[in-house]
Amino acid sequence: MLKLTPILLMIAWALAMWRFSAWRLRRELDARSAPLDDPPLEAVVRRLGRAAGAENLRAHVYRIPVFNGLAAPDGRIFVTQGVIDQYRLGRLSAEEIGSIIAHELGHVALGHARRRMIDWTGQNAARAALAMVLGRLLPGIGAWIATLLTGLLAARLSRRDEFEADAYAAALMRAAGLPAAAQISMFRKLADIAGPAGGPAWLASHPKIEERIARIRALHARWDEGARKNGCAEPGG
Repeated sequence: MLKLTPILLMIAWALAMWRFSAWRLRRELDARSAPLDDPPLEAVVRRLGRAAGAENLRAHVYRIPVFNGLAAPDGRIFVTQGVIDQYRLGRLSAEEIGSIIAHELGHVALGHARRRMIDWTGQNAARAALAMVLGRLLPGIGAWIATLLTGLLAARLSRRDEFEADAYAAALMRAAGLPAAAQISMFRKLADIAGPAGGPAWLASHPKIEERIARIRALHARWDEGARKNGCAEPGG
């Protein structure tokens, strides 16, 4: 039992830190956000909400300059001021921003916040256990190797969540009658806005943009083929 104490303490610490982070994020969002107030964007949000069975869906603007979307632990959906600024400049369409919102809805619908909490807790426990074992076998670098290995696992799990949210967004936009091209063009523009991603793909917490686009296109090709076989005219956009 005594040997397990450090691991149990690590799990308890991870849970406490996650709850504290969620509380701090909620306070930050409450202080620096407001409901989305733009008729064309709101019309897109309503279409997504109807397709998702959430008639009262609202999106919010998080007033920070970076370009991002966010699904809060409490289920609220945000786009940042950086996204809205690009829209105001005419560099993004309402449908392209809709694809960001649909992606964040995917994180909520698929329970990624809860899963990430579980994953994070497990990763911290695994890191503590690995550090104990490797620290004895490889003094001085064992703890560093344990951190590296669990970091690689965390990045892989994050990429899995992103691919799942992309697929959910593609299906939701299709159901809402929004063009598939908007999700793909948004990723293209994201590459221009954010610049080329640094580091090898397997270290990135988000998948490479080209891989995300390829998967979205493959999904729509499969759906289009299924529609043709069923005699339905349902273009993928």
